Amino acid sequence: MTSPLITALPTAARKLDPRLMWRNPVMFIVEIGAALTTVIAITEPLLGAPAGAGRPLAPSFTIGIAAWLWITVVFANLAEAVAEGRGKAQAASLRATRTSTPATRVIDYDETADATAERARVVEVSSADLTLGDVVIVVAGQVIPGDGDVVSGIASVDESAITGESAPVIREFGGDRSAVTGGTRVLSDRIVVRITSKPGETFVDRMIRLVEGAARQKTPNEIALNILLASLSIVFVIVVLTINPMAGYAGREVSIPVLIALLVCLIPTTIGALLSAIGIAGMDRLVQRNVLAMSGRAVEAAGDVTTLLLDKTGTITYGNRRATAFLPVGDAEDTELARVARLASLADPTPEGSSIVTLAEEQGQHEPPARGAIVVPFTAQTRMSGVDLADGTQLRKGAASMVSAWVAETGGIAPEQSRHLDEIVTRVSEAGGTPLVVAVRDAGGDARVLGVIQLKDVVKDGLVERFAELRAMGIRTVMITGDNPLTARAIAAEAGVDDFLAEATPEDKLALIRAEQSGGNLVAMTGDGTNDAPALAQADVGVAMNTGTSAAKEAGNMVDLDSDPTKLIDIVRIGKQLLITRGALTTFSIANDVAKYFAIIPAMFAAAFPGLAVLNVMALHSSASAILSAIIFNALVIVALIPLALRGVRYRPVSASRILSRNLLIYGLGGIIAPFIGIKLIDLIVSLIPGF
Repeated sequence: MTSPLITALPTAARKLDPRLMWRNPVMFIVEIGAALTTVIAITEPLLGAPAGAGRPLAPSFTIGIAAWLWITVVFANLAEAVAEGRGKAQAASLRATRTSTPATRVIDYDETADATAERARVVEVSSADLTLGDVVIVVAGQVIPGDGDVVSGIASVDESAITGESAPVIREFGGDRSAVTGGTRVLSDRIVVRITSKPGETFVDRMIRLVEGAARQKTPNEIALNILLASLSIVFVIVVLTINPMAGYAGREVSIPVLIALLVCLIPTTIGALLSAIGIAGMDRLVQRNVLAMSGRAVEAAGDVTTLLLDKTGTITYGNRRATAFLPVGDAEDTELARVARLASLADPTPEGSSIVTLAEEQGQHEPPARGAIVVPFTAQTRMSGVDLADGTQLRKGAASMVSAWVAETGGIAPEQSRHLDEIVTRVSEAGGTPLVVAVRDAGGDARVLGVIQLKDVVKDGLVERFAELRAMGIRTVMITGDNPLTARAIAAEAGVDDFLAEATPEDKLALIRAEQSGGNLVAMTGDGTNDAPALAQADVGVAMNTGTSAAKEAGNMVDLDSDPTKLIDIVRIGKQLLITRGALTTFSIANDVAKYFAIIPAMFAAAFPGLAVLNVMALHSSASAILSAIIFNALVIVALIPLALRGVRYRPVSASRILSRNLLIYGLGGIIAPFIGIKLIDLIVSLIPGF
């Protein structure tokens, strides 16, 4: 298999265009130096070899310097080209979904009428001819022609071309799962879709531009670091320009190739070469996790997040209440309660009903459903459900007040049993659960309460540990829920979050984010509904679910294609990893330059200033071999660090002071030691070349 470095070489060569290089001031200076040294190498046969360190330098020296300066620039471009190349394959597959497809457009769509009806006036058009606001009908087997919202119907949709997930998803009108993406395929039924994007501005178009890097803008942190690197480079240009007059005063002449080599070794070329690749790789790591960041600023902000807002349902809990215990009342038997609860739930299609059946079967109840039983569905009026058996026995489960009233119709509950029932219901509620009371009425009309089913939102496995990690990062977690404060407090304590907002409205979410931001915190949150859009837009990092509405996806600065709200924790980790990688390689680059001074400065001036010989701790062979070895090492270290820049420095959830200490120890000390070893080894090889 072809190496990504080899594959990216043509792109790296094309990036040598000065119109592109000037955007990276450090490497632009290196390119200018490479061009100037190349001109000198070509004219040397006519003008004679330049002098250096007291004796003429061999023509091969200038040629070697010029060659390795060009290699340095190519390696710098190679880092960026490899990072950009990672998105090419995904962009190609996305572009394949953007092909023109036929569309059935509804003429004069009437929201009060059924557009799927045969009488609807339709016309066949190309998807390229659809405009914002058009309404189309999509049936099973057809490709959705553009981004939009379902305005009628429900269908199963294959989104594997976008998300990579083979399992179909449900898209329907009237909820937070109404958004559809152009290029996805309807598998069943039919839906009516209102187009919400203009041609060329669809979600897929934006994804293509982002994964290819065409729309990636430098973040404020990158811009600030680029300004710093450019400033350092200008300072060192001035320093190098003053060296020749100083050397002339000492009776020595320093050649232009030597001065250029000195400049390249002084300026922070390592981080200058890798800076762009680090940013691109950070966004690419999100793409690999099926998260699309609309800007590099969002990824960077994720690394600085101090407050994390998480919805309870589907994020902290599984989203469906599950039966966790059968609690008998009075003298009722455990087995009888479990048996009746199971029979009353066999025809209950809800997740809660299924969990009751599962819990009863775990306790040994496997009685088959009775023949001739009549299912009594749940209604908002009765707030109960159950079955009526063929022998006249009635089984019910539901809200405590409604079941108690149902039992009271034929005699009521004994006072002692009623007190016991109230105690259990209160205890379950205070623990954050939902109590369902189970009762039975026999054929003679006598009713009695058997006990309580405890339902509760089950906290997802491993979240307690993950929230502890976030706390170690200095991130405060806040659970947002529509539950009452009593239930919210119990679930928050079980999950291990730092705080909670109960009975939250969209206005409450927005107010909480603004309050956190006014206190100097950076806030991240997830959402999928139109009511989440204001908060997503206000948050520093707003992660919209791909299953959510178009309004939510437009408001957020990231879109999770898998619609997994817990991924917000991973996004924060990736953001922190990006910042740490940038800091670590900046530390290495500066420390690296310090070590290179000990190779070049003594070699250049030891003859003129013998006192500098004490700094030649590497005992390099000659001034020419020392300078060329430093330039070669300067180029090779860039390509050696490309994998680290793309992979990222491993992040551990520890305090900022410990991260700083670790970076200084590993990348600071390593940046000083590595050049001493590398330059010395290269010098041993270069010294074998005649003329050095």
